[in-house]
Amino acid sequence: MKKSVILAIVIAIAAAGWVLTGQYGDQLGLAGDAERKPAGSVAERLETRDSTDRRVAVRVRHSIAVDQALTVVARGRTESWRKVDLKAEIAGQVVELPFKKGARVARGDVIARLEINARAAQLEEAEALVRQREIEYNAARKLRAKGFSAETTYAGAKASLDAARAMVKRMQVELDKTIIRAPFDGVIDERMAELGAFVKDGNPIARLVDEDPYLVVAEVSEDRIGQLRVGQPGNARLATGREVSGTIRFIASVAYAATRTFRVELEVPNEDHGLRDGITADVRFPTGVIRAHLVSPAVLTLNDAGLVGVRCLDGDERVVFHAVEVIGDQPNGVWIAGLPDRIDLITVGQEYVRQGDSVKPIRTEGATS
Repeated sequence: MKKSVILAIVIAIAAAGWVLTGQYGDQLGLAGDAERKPAGSVAERLETRDSTDRRVAVRVRHSIAVDQALTVVARGRTESWRKVDLKAEIAGQVVELPFKKGARVARGDVIARLEINARAAQLEEAEALVRQREIEYNAARKLRAKGFSAETTYAGAKASLDAARAMVKRMQVELDKTIIRAPFDGVIDERMAELGAFVKDGNPIARLVDEDPYLVVAEVSEDRIGQLRVGQPGNARLATGREVSGTIRFIASVAYAATRTFRVELEVPNEDHGLRDGITADVRFPTGVIRAHLVSPAVLTLNDAGLVGVRCLDGDERVVFHAVEVIGDQPNGVWIAGLPDRIDLITVGQEYVRQGDSVKPIRTEGATS
């Protein structure tokens, strides 16, 4: 037999003997704790036993619940309350644009003026025709009163007068349409037509944006939308770092088909005109108050049924599992609800014990809340 094969067999026998010696040595007390585990290991701290106390040691901290706000959290964005594209209602050449892009205007300010062309002359012609029809109508009315004119002559004169007056109104409307005014206070966000451009009816001239109030639009999940009502307060932290507060003014009745979320509009003041359309925001809607504990995420565990919870001690120092609900988070922990106001929370060793186990608690000074 080759030397390499013999050497391999010897090594295998030695390894097997070493493993068996370790296993049976533990059972017979041949190997001490210091030889089996490194000093200070987690297993040593949690399984330390003396000759009289065979219970598993766990670290425990007393925790006291505090009032914590229930909040619906959603991602959103800022959006102007209203924005309108001002369009030409008649065809014509742009002859005046008093404001530049970015200018703030008041309701009624002239945004653009179109060339009048022959419309002024047509209005004068219509007004002259009205004067003529008034004379004809007055003559027909007098003759009718004396019995010298037929009723049809009088009716025809009155109809001609009414038609002439209607033409004057139509020409006045045509002239009014050459002036495009701001329908509300706002800022000119964009100009689509320049001086001298020829526009047709329906062509956009400028975009006007209402800056105050402003909206923060959030998309709320279907399992949370039932907690919100119009008029509830809310607040948002923008990507710029600014925080704003307001009230809910609208909740959609139909969800977005792609995301199954509902549009919620939070109306906020913008008196300083500092908000801009399209800024990302974290939106929070407070919905109530609940008693909760602030704990490290590391203490959360699962029971045999797969429920998320924590393991605590009862008055007899036995393990009790409590299912919990995570209601919020912050940099130093998570808020959980569903527990008694005062608990002895197992913070180290919860994975080594089960419901009903009697344990040896090592208590940490101070209470958490």
